[in-house]
Amino acid sequence: MNEIRIDTEHINKYVSVDDLHQIAREILAAKKTLLEGNGKGNDFLGWVNLPEELDPSIVSSIKKDVARLAPKTKLFVVIGIGGSYLGARAVIEALQSEFAAVMPSAHPYVVYAGHTLSEDYYHQLLSLLDGNDYAVAVISKSGTTTEPAVAFRIVKAHLEAKYGREEAAQRIIAITDARRGALHDIAVQEHYPMYVIPDNVGGRFSVLTPVGLLPIAMAGYDIDALLRGARDMRQLCISCDDINENPALLYAAVRNILYRRGRKVEMLVNFLPNLKYVSEWWKQLYGESEGKEGKGILPHSLSFTTDLHSMGQYVQQGERLMFETFISVDKPSSSVAIPADEQNLDGINYLLGKSLNEINHNAELGTMIAHRGGGVPVLKIQVPRVDEYVLGQLIYFFEFACGVSGYTLGVNPFDQPGVEAYKKNMFILLGKPGYEGQQLV
Repeated sequence: MNEIRIDTEHINKYVSVDDLHQIAREILAAKKTLLEGNGKGNDFLGWVNLPEELDPSIVSSIKKDVARLAPKTKLFVVIGIGGSYLGARAVIEALQSEFAAVMPSAHPYVVYAGHTLSEDYYHQLLSLLDGNDYAVAVISKSGTTTEPAVAFRIVKAHLEAKYGREEAAQRIIAITDARRGALHDIAVQEHYPMYVIPDNVGGRFSVLTPVGLLPIAMAGYDIDALLRGARDMRQLCISCDDINENPALLYAAVRNILYRRGRKVEMLVNFLPNLKYVSEWWKQLYGESEGKEGKGILPHSLSFTTDLHSMGQYVQQGERLMFETFISVDKPSSSVAIPADEQNLDGINYLLGKSLNEINHNAELGTMIAHRGGGVPVLKIQVPRVDEYVLGQLIYFFEFACGVSGYTLGVNPFDQPGVEAYKKNMFILLGKPGYEGQQLV
């Protein structure tokens, strides 16, 4: 069952029915290339059928590890960078309370490492780990990526000092390559429980592998429902060739039309703060997939109404180089009404009887109308609620649309050669063996 709808009402003056008809052939050709696996990067298409083909024993094993570790774990440290943690964080933070860190819970609270080289961050993390029982998932195909490798060395030393080497080994789960790499070798040597990152699934598409499923399950969320949502969206994406009925194809079509008309920036907008990391995951997915060969839409994100008081002026009247994609949620999980105040000194008694959700939706609609009137195309992705099933659909929707959009753009959506430039410079500056005499790029 498809729970995601694309509302094109606020882009009609920018993208016509005829525009969609004209690009449909390109979009369907890109979809065919994706499904037949004969395009650029076709050795990284394992995610396409992943929701359907994931071995059920992997999910069972994850649940057993959660049952083993959760009762003796207050904190669960997820070590990874980019796609190795953003997908899991997107789902977890979309589902958990904004104040989960200070609320009692039957499940471990997930914290993150390996995504920064900040010394203060690790000092503060170690201070936190001193006073709490914890376990670790370290996620890296190679085990040599600098940020997670540094984090794992620091956290591993702390864990072994706190629990002893034998107990520490039971509290570390490695998610890595099946056969090779430094982390694989360490995991085998130390007898860590281990999960495999499939060779044909790139990091930014890996949230539906153990990379995302283990942390999400450890946080107490339903990975069966997440996968079920992804399976249902996959079925729609692969079976429907009508771009008006297939939300992934429609999204890919609209963004490519707008890009060709000079809209070089896409802002993913939400009106719920718990969707912030959905935007962060989306930015990596699209930025790393499309930003190459001098091409690509720059992915940006905004959280309204908060950012309307900082970026709203630019969006309304700045250079017309962007379009917006709103993620609009029909129903929150709770309701709060505005209380009465006889004095009405703040002037908001006109809101009495309205829930905050009703007010928020009107702020959303008012923003769409204002930005459209200011010359910004606004596309809306409508979802009924935020739960595991809907998030599974949203993840697969964005992934499939990304593959189709990248092929329509004419790039390889599944490589990231530009990421290596900063690494080379960093290694030269730090004096890494093998980089002697090389020039900065």
